[in-house]
Amino acid sequence: MADKPLPDIVAPGLDVLFCGINPSLTSAERGHHFARPGNRFWPALHLAGLTPRRLRPEEDRELLRYGLGVTNLVDRPTRTAAELSAQELAEGAVALERLVSAYRPAVLAVLGITAWRQAFGRPRAAAGRQEERLGGAETWVVPNPAA
Repeated sequence: MADKPLPDIVAPGLDVLFCGINPSLTSAERGHHFARPGNRFWPALHLAGLTPRRLRPEEDRELLRYGLGVTNLVDRPTRTAAELSAQELAEGAVALERLVSAYRPAVLAVLGITAWRQAFGRPRAAAGRQEERLGGAETWVVPNPAA
C-alpha cells in the first residue's frame, strides 16, 4: 500500500468499508480521502449517524475508531472519474475483491453506480443492496458524494 498515491484506511473486521472510484487530484495532493471542497462524503457520514461529528479530510484515519474504512477502486488520481479506462476499472474490481476478502468488513459500500456497473460488468445494476457479496461482504452501491 505504500506506493499508492492515497493509502487505504482499512483494518480487519470493519463495520463498513467505503470504496470511492479513484482519488481526485486534490485528495492525492493533500494526502487525504475526499479532500476536494464541496465533497459530500464527510457531511453524509455525520448526518447518517456514523460519526459523532463531522470529520475533516485531514482526520480520515479517525474513521477506524468508528469501525469505518475507505479505499478506492482505482489508485490513479484524475480530475474526473470519466478519465479512467475500462481496463483500470476491471483491474480495480479484482484488487477490491482481494482487499475485501483479506480484511473482511461486514459491509462494502461502493460510491458510484456507474463505476460499479463498469468495473463489475453489471450494466443493469441499480443502486442499493446488491444480490452478490463481494469478498464475503454484504455489498451496497450508493451515490457518489462527489457528484
